[in-house]
Amino acid sequence: MGYRSQTGSPKSAGRGHQTSQHEKKKTRGKKHRSSGKYLLEEDHVPTSEETVEKTLSRLRSLGNQTFALFPFSAYFDDWLVNLKDVLVAFESSSSVSVDEQFVKERSQILADVERELDERRRNEASLEEAIKNLLDSKTLLERIENEYATRSMEIERRKNSEIKRLNSNIAVFRGELADLAMVKAGLFRAVSKKAKTQKEAEATQRLNAAQSELELTVQNAPVEQESLRNEYKKRKQLAIEQIENSQKEVESAEVDVSLEDRRVACEAFANAVNGLLQRKTL
Repeated sequence: MGYRSQTGSPKSAGRGHQTSQHEKKKTRGKKHRSSGKYLLEEDHVPTSEETVEKTLSRLRSLGNQTFALFPFSAYFDDWLVNLKDVLVAFESSSSVSVDEQFVKERSQILADVERELDERRRNEASLEEAIKNLLDSKTLLERIENEYATRSMEIERRKNSEIKRLNSNIAVFRGELADLAMVKAGLFRAVSKKAKTQKEAEATQRLNAAQSELELTVQNAPVEQESLRNEYKKRKQLAIEQIENSQKEVESAEVDVSLEDRRVACEAFANAVNGLLQRKTL
């Protein structure tokens, strides 16, 4: 018994080849049409209305742009570069033809906003100085507090040491008087009455001097403390006033005041663009 071949006939194979060639032609046709579409998109030139709308959109974005951290002037140069890029893109568009009035308005607005931002830079420079003064004043206040505490403790320590010394001397002098009181004086004694009297007078004088010095030390210590306290209060109050004044200046640095200047400038540019479009339309 013989077996038939199960392979396709030449005719059938030819039809498959024709189908493949047809699909390839369709694919090439699609690619060709697709490439044509891309060429059309690349060749599209924005209309004046599209250019104006894009410009106004970018101006709105720049006018509402906020800066994150102080010093805000660190962002000014980049912002101005972006603004000028928008203006250059608008004026160089083939669909827009600027006139003398627009150029004049644009130059004036740009000069105004640059002047305003320069002023903000100077203000921020003074704010940086205020921040430095604030830190210096706080450091000064801390030093005043430490110096007062140290000097106050020194006065107290010196007073206590002096009182201790004087009390010790007083005890010695009283002991001398007590010893002299027990000495018997007389014509036939080792110590005459005159000598005893002289020694008692000297001991009494030393005792009185020590007691007077002790009283004066006890009285002067509060006076010295009070004088130190008054000096401390004056220095402290002056430092606090400096801190408060610097603090007020520093608090104003928390707000980017240039935002209003930049917003007004972008609105002025938008008005100039719209004015140009209206003039061209008329």
